Amino acid sequence: MNITVKEELRIYIDPLTPDEHDALERSILAEGCRDALVLWGEVLVDGHNRYGICQKHGIPFNTVQNTHFKSMDDVHLWMIDQHLGRRSVSDFQRGVLALRKKDILAARVSVPAAEASSDQASAQPDQVVVVPVIRPIEPLNSREAIAKAARISSTTVSQIEKIQKTAAPELVAAVKAGDISINAAAAVASLPVDEQVAAVAGGKKDLQQAARQVREAKAQARAVPVGNMLDQPAAQDDAAAQSTDALIAHLRQTIASLTDENTMLKARLAELAA
Repeated sequence: MNITVKEELRIYIDPLTPDEHDALERSILAEGCRDALVLWGEVLVDGHNRYGICQKHGIPFNTVQNTHFKSMDDVHLWMIDQHLGRRSVSDFQRGVLALRKKDILAARVSVPAAEASSDQASAQPDQVVVVPVIRPIEPLNSREAIAKAARISSTTVSQIEKIQKTAAPELVAAVKAGDISINAAAAVASLPVDEQVAAVAGGKKDLQQAARQVREAKAQARAVPVGNMLDQPAAQDDAAAQSTDALIAHLRQTIASLTDENTMLKARLAELAA
């Protein structure tokens, strides 16, 4: 049997953690590969970890063909739905997967209409064009729909979108690892990239402190009295901007100080170990 492993499918879903992979390997060694690998022709769609473990230890496995796939988008949508249905997937992963599904469905909505228009344009006057029946596609065209698909709140979807757009890769990795909550990561993502990286390097304590200070700055900006804003809007805007600038400067100083302290502690531990 020829099985083709495509890298784009292997990494399409976040990989197992080392502990999860070890647990799966122990299970397969003890009980065999109970679940069949899913193939599309010769392409492996589901079961990359099981396939690797079975190949490593020479353990037999079963396969099943999914004959409903017509394109790689079909494969991606199937993979997304499979993982959205699993309890072990984190809220952040659910949100990311649902947003991917939204993008795929949005791109597919215009395809049937475009194909029908092309057929009509190329037909001869005496020809009858039969437009194929396309299964209706229900796009995820609102945060509420995305949230329902991912089984998370619409607020969490909004925070995940912000993280995807503005978070440094190091901050995204920290969210995936569970070192910081989605809510806190969305707050930290509003900082400049270098400060996000510094906060991540400082560990959970620095991340939590950075998130708390960003929230406090936003709360102070929202606390400007409405009457004063109407009387002196320009002055209030200047005051809010100055307050934000001052907070950012304070955050930078705090992160730098904590980073230096962390470096010193690591050096001290290394000396003690020696």
